[in-house]
Amino acid sequence: MSVLIDLVALTLLPVWRWRVVTEQLRAGESPAAILATECQPRVRRAPRSRGRAQPLDAGQLRTRASQALERAARSDLEALAWDDVRYPAMLGAIIDAPPVLWIRGDADALDGLSVAIVGSRAGSPYALAAAERLAADLAAGGVTIVSGLARGVDSAAHRGALSVRGRTLAVLGCGADVVYPREHAALAADIARAGAIVSELVPGTPPRAPFFPQRNRIISGLSRAVVVVEAGEKSGSLITARCALDQGRDVLAVPGNILNGRNTGGHALLRDGAKIVESAVDILEELGVAGPGRREPSGRSGASYPPDALDSSPGRDPILGCLIPGETCDLDAISERTGLPPARLLPRLFELELQGFVQRTGGGRFVRV
Repeated sequence: MSVLIDLVALTLLPVWRWRVVTEQLRAGESPAAILATECQPRVRRAPRSRGRAQPLDAGQLRTRASQALERAARSDLEALAWDDVRYPAMLGAIIDAPPVLWIRGDADALDGLSVAIVGSRAGSPYALAAAERLAADLAAGGVTIVSGLARGVDSAAHRGALSVRGRTLAVLGCGADVVYPREHAALAADIARAGAIVSELVPGTPPRAPFFPQRNRIISGLSRAVVVVEAGEKSGSLITARCALDQGRDVLAVPGNILNGRNTGGHALLRDGAKIVESAVDILEELGVAGPGRREPSGRSGASYPPDALDSSPGRDPILGCLIPGETCDLDAISERTGLPPARLLPRLFELELQGFVQRTGGGRFVRV
């Protein structure tokens, strides 16, 4: 419990320190040591500020962390630490993975094949219908739908998944026990029953403007692909698309009406090489998924590894060949040894885990059994 308290305390540090904290955790430093270093008196210059900031107090941060855990218990939330074996490997592979995820619902819903569907908060009837249909068709095939619970396209995507009793994840820019916007309280309850509400912010955190672009990296980090349905030139959905590209995820876009100007951002993505989406089949083909629960290499990637690099036979699998039984490896090490990019490694690692050849050990690391 003390380690978890320290991890939660680290999430209470100023937001501009979060990436540094994640880098230190990946380097093997203990949460307690990182917290002690971060709380040493020194000149701290926050973005757009000058002068000496008030020093942080480790004891106060731990007290607030304990209070957050107590509130989570009262609100039926679960704190999932980054070194927990159930922490989603896709998210754990990104450079700035959250040290702690707060889950309302089923933490197991964060695993498996997921696709994010995002778009305009003021979506046109066409965009809402497209998002709902795509989500329903994907969810019916066993794909988990990820979005942000916002008005417009996000909520349509969640409702589409729920309409076929599929799984969906809502990533919030506030605490997992805070519903925003308020009119989505019933929708949030349905999502928690069919999947999970997810946040990196401690329970009780109110929605604030800087939190929403920050959470977009989690939406893309949990997903194999991001589908943009109607996005203006300055839409927040484009931030999610950029995060996806940085993380090695696929980016796809739905074409829109060229007369109303609502989808200029989406069309810009298409001009830059995003795949056009007209149906769920287009998304599944891009992911190399031939059918529900069955993955096959698409054969259309420009990567420099051989076509049979992801052969489904464990005896020929290059991933198993580079893993030494009992030795844990992170994605970067496996990628270096096999020459495969993380975006292609993770699906195969999931399959090997289900087959009993590989086991996750936490912190985004794997070991051959």
